Amino acid sequence: MRTSLRGQVDPFIVMDVMQAAARAEAQGRHIIHMEVGQPGTPAPQGARDALARALEQPLGYTVALGLPALRQGIADLYHRWYGVDLDPARVVVTPGSSGAFILAFSALFDAGDRVAMGDPGYPSYRQILRAMSLTPVGIPTRAEDRYQPRPTDLPDAQGLILASPGNPSGTVLSLAELRALMDAAAARGMTVISDEIYHGLSYGARCHSALEVGDEVIVINSFSKYFSMTGWRVGWMVVPDPMIRTVERLAQNLFICPPHASQVAALAALDCVEEAEANLRVYSENRRLMLEGLPRAGFDRIAPPEGAFYVYADVAHLTDDSRAFAAEILEKAGVAVTPGLDFDAARGGRTLRFSYARATEDIAEGLRRLTDFMAAR
Repeated sequence: MRTSLRGQVDPFIVMDVMQAAARAEAQGRHIIHMEVGQPGTPAPQGARDALARALEQPLGYTVALGLPALRQGIADLYHRWYGVDLDPARVVVTPGSSGAFILAFSALFDAGDRVAMGDPGYPSYRQILRAMSLTPVGIPTRAEDRYQPRPTDLPDAQGLILASPGNPSGTVLSLAELRALMDAAAARGMTVISDEIYHGLSYGARCHSALEVGDEVIVINSFSKYFSMTGWRVGWMVVPDPMIRTVERLAQNLFICPPHASQVAALAALDCVEEAEANLRVYSENRRLMLEGLPRAGFDRIAPPEGAFYVYADVAHLTDDSRAFAAEILEKAGVAVTPGLDFDAARGGRTLRFSYARATEDIAEGLRRLTDFMAAR
């Protein structure tokens, strides 16, 4: 059977690591999961209760842009978090943030267009772009810049993806840095897509939305991280007013609508602030343990994780093959970590990402195992 060239995208390596960890668990081993960016907590109780009640009624198609009450609830969130007054008509509920990226790329770019992003960065940006016959353009970033791009480094391209907090680095753009990047992109005629799916997960200064700078931007977010709803596949995007109908037509045809059940749960989750903040306190303690324990184990070249739940470590003094090193750690220490090759094809052979999204006792045990592994290596 004929296959397309654009369908030959690279694998998402962290999913391969998860599979290897699952095989080890099937053999009876206890694996500590530091590979995947998935909260170890369930969806908020209020979200689960709301869905249980809704199951007594038919759950069918919703309008393509999402439940009006959920769109209003998300708009209200922007007022609470950022002081931004947002017209809910500009909010588009999507099948996870991945669905939002597909809609954004479809609405903004034509085949062959170039879209820039910082390296290291979330690998699926590149693969979704390639699958849509678009050209990803990496911007090599520096540890001294906290793995965020400089305005002076922007290439010639039609679009720019910004991520704050970043994945894999967990670093956060200040409002001034965000403004400088958006101004530089505008001067070059680049459309900005701001990935804000880790907002709510910061340790110190709050995260800033690109909507605090201006409206000529597409903002993407999700219920996956702060609200612990990864498997529910419900996210959202905020689009400029002139793009609403374009995105709506695309959503109608590509997805029909987001999952009704997940939208019901997401609407209730918006009110579960106390539970979400309790989870944040767990991540904060896990972060403290990681910042103490990783250098003690020998992973001392790390970016400052200001948000999300990741630590990105330079391990060039230990290996130039992060995939083999991660496999060795899994085999000998029983700890699953992600090779940096997922995030930076050119330099990722010398980096690892550690996630601290699980229970604190798992993080403590994982650090103990890593310390023992490195001492015996």
